[in-house]
Amino acid sequence: MLNHLEFANPEYFYLFLLIPALIFWYWLRRKRAYPYLIFSNTELFEKSGRNLKVRMMFLPFLFRLIILSLLFIVLARPQSSLKKHKQNIEGIDIMMALDISSSMLAEDFSPNRLEAAKEVATRFINGRSNDRIGLVLFSGEAFTQCPLTSDHARLKSLFGKVESGIIDDGTALGDGLATAINRIRNSKAISKVIILLTDGVNNMGSVDPLSAADIAKLYGVRVYTIGVGTIGQAPYPFKTPFGVQYQNVEVSIDEQILSKIARMTGGKYYRATGNMKLSSIFKQIDKLEKSKIDVLTYEKKSEEYAPFLLAALLFFIVEIFLRYRVFSTIP
Repeated sequence: MLNHLEFANPEYFYLFLLIPALIFWYWLRRKRAYPYLIFSNTELFEKSGRNLKVRMMFLPFLFRLIILSLLFIVLARPQSSLKKHKQNIEGIDIMMALDISSSMLAEDFSPNRLEAAKEVATRFINGRSNDRIGLVLFSGEAFTQCPLTSDHARLKSLFGKVESGIIDDGTALGDGLATAINRIRNSKAISKVIILLTDGVNNMGSVDPLSAADIAKLYGVRVYTIGVGTIGQAPYPFKTPFGVQYQNVEVSIDEQILSKIARMTGGKYYRATGNMKLSSIFKQIDKLEKSKIDVLTYEKKSEEYAPFLLAALLFFIVEIFLRYRVFSTIP
């Protein structure tokens, strides 16, 4: 919130061009104002000199120039501009719900789905410096890795510690969504958003995904769903007694459920088939949310001519006093 002094009619500043002309006129007038007397000897005046009163005779004219300058400023209509920018810090809360099931280790993304998702999500966080963001992890069950926070350094640090296998395997899609909703439902933000990223089909958990979507809709939470995985088969690393062996596994994503969750909550479903596509999806979500929550600019202008007009009046009173009492002359 800042005060800016602006002028509604700045064209009146051209009147200041009159000041040099007035100074020139004053010089000519002073030069012709007094008659000349011829003396044969100036010795009488050489020791007298000019007193202070004579030296200060120009003060009334100087004050009149100041008065005119202040009146020119008044005519230009000085205004204070009170501006308030309402930014996203009070606008958007975002919970990320990230699938960390073992299938997220498939390497149809580089280096794998999970690491690619972490990298892209981190870049997304870097671009949302004014938002509160949190993180929910899910596979066979769900838990909160980080509640909503504006401490993005801490959030990114926790993102770096995310890995598959820290909880039971599976895809509890409904539980992951419900946990994210529970973390964001009491938010006072203008916009509440969940970004849910998964590569599988709901096969675990106690909450039905569509029931969770109904709850999200009830609390005004918009859900963007992202299905991660190439079309067809993807190379997956299996640990064997002879080391890591790769096999192609079928990519199975419940796009129908993910699309319905997004549609029910006013969000959108995306399918990411590679690193570039995933990065593009997060950029699209970033733009969508910034376009939905516009920065609100509040501006209020107040006329600020009064101090200049008061100063001109005070200078006028002093000028009148000097002209007719201190520096008065006999015609």
